[in-house]
Amino acid sequence: MKLAGRMERLGTESAFEVLAHARMLEAQGREIIHLEIGEPDFDTPDHIREAAKAGLDAGHTHYVPAPGIPELREAVAQFLVRSGRPGAGAERIIVTPGAKPIMFFTILALCEEGDEVIYPDPGFPMYESIAAWAGATPVPLPLREKNGFRLDPEELAALVTDRTRLLILNSPHNPCGSALTREDLEAVARIAIERDLLVLSDEVYWALSYERPHTSITEFDGMADRTILLDGWSKTFAMTGWRLGFGVFPERLVEPVTRLIINSVSCTSAFSQRAAIAALTGPWEPVDEMVAEFRKRRDVIVAGLNAIPGVHCLVPDGAFYVFPNVEAFNVPTKRIQDHLLEQGGVACLSGTAFGRHGEGFLRFSYANSVQAIENALAAVGSALEKMSG
Repeated sequence: MKLAGRMERLGTESAFEVLAHARMLEAQGREIIHLEIGEPDFDTPDHIREAAKAGLDAGHTHYVPAPGIPELREAVAQFLVRSGRPGAGAERIIVTPGAKPIMFFTILALCEEGDEVIYPDPGFPMYESIAAWAGATPVPLPLREKNGFRLDPEELAALVTDRTRLLILNSPHNPCGSALTREDLEAVARIAIERDLLVLSDEVYWALSYERPHTSITEFDGMADRTILLDGWSKTFAMTGWRLGFGVFPERLVEPVTRLIINSVSCTSAFSQRAAIAALTGPWEPVDEMVAEFRKRRDVIVAGLNAIPGVHCLVPDGAFYVFPNVEAFNVPTKRIQDHLLEQGGVACLSGTAFGRHGEGFLRFSYANSVQAIENALAAVGSALEKMSG
């Protein structure tokens, strides 16, 4: 069977490949500590699950409007204000099955051959993959350790050309755990306005901010009309398997993106949207408890990694990832990734899974218990000592 040429431009997520390898080792009787997959290890709160059950019992099992049921879109509009971000009318909000469709639909609606998409590197691999698949040219914006894995506005400005169509931001950031400051975003907003750029702002980790309150680029004058804000329920409410996301779009993009939904998924499941309302309007204590636990785990894993000879690790500002530097071992980090899994029983990801500027780094997700993290640190230290020896 001959595949379409564009399939060669469509990448994947290495996390799922490493997970599959780890599961294979477990099937052989090996004990594996999972620090590779990017999802909260908490259960979805009870009140959200009960709302889904009630939705099913009430017969919410049929087609609904493609951009989302009106009650949920209005709840999202109110939630944005409560989360400290600028309000938006419900008519600008579109609900999708997961947050990735917001990336797909935004890029498909805006970009074509000859256009350029600037994206962070290291960064979520789907940014580059989707842009390339759509026929645009992905342009990596390096995130450097010396700058706390935050973009350099001057470097960004130098990458912008007459063909630049879209800039992708992610803060707090996967895989580095960094977060853009208000000053960073103010500089980016100025560049976007001066160079007439559209911005896709991926804010799925906004609630997992430790050092300072989250700042959205939509807060700056002139940016609401040129920004697509991407968010969802997966990280904030431990709902990865529910596949629920939303986008806040400039008015002129709402109809085209709605058409893309109609042509692809028709709509997001009706009963899950009832659960989504419960998440946004219900008690916030489960989120606060989860964030506090993640902060505790962050401190444990950062201290433990920095105690391993040859490793140094910055303290992340948000999300649930650390991105330690392992350049001292002077071997490709993909080899270190494989060595830690095969010899140490610890599943993690090479920084190169997130772009070429990730070479020399590893990503560990600390979405696991403190005990599991401590066990993993001991195994990583032992495995790395054997590698260097």
